[in-house]
Amino acid sequence: MKSDRLLALMLLLQARSPRSATDLAEQLEVSVRTIYRDAQALSSAGVPVYAERGRSGGIALLPGYRTQVPGLTADESSALFVLMTSTAHTDLGLGGAIGPALRKVLASLPETQRDTAGLIRERILVDPTRWRSADTRPEHLGSVQTAVLEGRRVRMRYGPAGGTYTIDPLGLVHKAGVWHLVAEHRQILKTFRADRIGAVTVLDTPAHRRAGFDLATAWDTLQRDFTGSLQTVPVRVRVRSRIIGRVLRMHGQEPMKDEVHDGEWVETVVRFPALAAAQALLAHGDDLEILDPPQLREQFADLGRRVSELYRR
Repeated sequence: MKSDRLLALMLLLQARSPRSATDLAEQLEVSVRTIYRDAQALSSAGVPVYAERGRSGGIALLPGYRTQVPGLTADESSALFVLMTSTAHTDLGLGGAIGPALRKVLASLPETQRDTAGLIRERILVDPTRWRSADTRPEHLGSVQTAVLEGRRVRMRYGPAGGTYTIDPLGLVHKAGVWHLVAEHRQILKTFRADRIGAVTVLDTPAHRRAGFDLATAWDTLQRDFTGSLQTVPVRVRVRSRIIGRVLRMHGQEPMKDEVHDGEWVETVVRFPALAAAQALLAHGDDLEILDPPQLREQFADLGRRVSELYRR
């Protein structure tokens, strides 16, 4: 839009002035003739822009003229320019907007803050994605984003079992390279990984949103609950390679970085809320062996002896 381009032109001149029309045309991806027309439009609107002739001339703003972001401290302005990779912005369709937005803010800062903010922008980068993580946009993220922003309920198929959920979407969170949907399901606050959503229907029904709901606060609560749930009993097992995926899915585990493979068998850790709950591992028969803790191994051996005696009668 022309209004956006005029603002961008003014902020570029404010950052450094004078500038050649050719340079400005390259920055804004327009023709030199358009730059001169836009400069005239700014002048007509009362912005003190003028042209300087000669080899070092160009288009300039009257010295001392500034449009500033008011009230920002030096630390606040610097915090804006700790760069993050654009993955999350790109996933949301905003990849092309973050750069121009930061340039506009930078140009509008007081000169005493601009140099520090620019230095931070050039030399500090935050990349929230994990090593070797899949760099793909979840298939249904666009539909989920629409439902969140428009406040509409969603019916979705979720997880490896393909269960159907009707939820009230409340927000999206990008954590460690993974998108999570925060939503209410049957009035219970939950999170759903966007890359595990198999199908989405955005309903016409308005989503229920709790009074005073704050996404950051809700996310902190969900993280604390999840961390607390990890205070469980670890059980080290040896599993036949051909069923390791099924075992992890059945017991709600993620593949572990410290899995040990020796061809036919895989060693890994499965976690349970209590040791007694680990008896569910018996369902895997001789395709799974308990390695640790010793008391659970003894319980399984004793149970195996009793079952064997029962069937020998």
